Amino acid sequence: MPRTHLKEKLYKWIFTLLSFSSLIFLIGIVIVLFREGIPIFKEAGFLKFIFGRNWYPTYRPPEFGILPLILASLWVTAGAVIVCIPLGVGSALYLNEIAGYRQKQFLKPVIELLASIPSVVFGFFGMVIVTPFLQKVFNLPTGMTALNASLILGLMATPTVCSISEDALSYVPNAFREASFAVGANRWQTLTQVVIPAAGSGISTAIILGMSRAIGETMTVLMVAGGAAVIPHSFLEPVRPMTAAIAAEMGEAPMGGSHYHALFAIALVLFLITFVFNIAAEIISRRFRIKLGLSG
Repeated sequence: MPRTHLKEKLYKWIFTLLSFSSLIFLIGIVIVLFREGIPIFKEAGFLKFIFGRNWYPTYRPPEFGILPLILASLWVTAGAVIVCIPLGVGSALYLNEIAGYRQKQFLKPVIELLASIPSVVFGFFGMVIVTPFLQKVFNLPTGMTALNASLILGLMATPTVCSISEDALSYVPNAFREASFAVGANRWQTLTQVVIPAAGSGISTAIILGMSRAIGETMTVLMVAGGAAVIPHSFLEPVRPMTAAIAAEMGEAPMGGSHYHALFAIALVLFLITFVFNIAAEIISRRFRIKLGLSG
């Protein structure tokens, strides 16, 4: 009995340590980002750094304005959301509400297989297939534009949106559907007026997590977005999102220099944006579980 009790205490401490290890790593990352990023705010000024319109870190004197990078990230993320919402949510609705058993068994693994494809493969697809297509269709100097990045990021975010949305739809009790059919509603009316509103919070969570997936992607936007650090005015212009700037320039930035600290500050801004997205998704998800009586 004492030996069993000792083993239980040992297992408890092991699992407690493992559960807190992720928190420890997160705290470490935050400390490094703040320690390495704060110096540029003292040098360039916080408002000038965030709202500056010129990003020329290697000029003399350098200009550290990341507004073009922030807007580029938001621009391609918005485009990705426009792509992944109909694809992801539509696929989830079909899988959960319309598809038969065999269709679901085949289609769901295929959709989720997209999540396992490396981002560099998506980037090659965008460079080889999508870039020449957009360049020809829109008669552009280059097909590496915000539209190209949005299309590829939307495709990459689709499995996330589809999987979480399908789970949310599956949590809607069948009694809701049966009650709707009982009062004379057809399948379309039941789907749009009963099922989707009941799963609305879960679908919203899926969309927010899809946005986090898109805004945090690095390799794909580095390969297909064009790399121009200018304020975007349309989807047909080359852009340089924050992640692409960090990946492309970190190897060239002298350690401890202003450029180095500026890149860490960009990472800090990106971290805060994705952190807000994930907090919002968690809040919505909890409300969704409470709404359906699944929290307790």
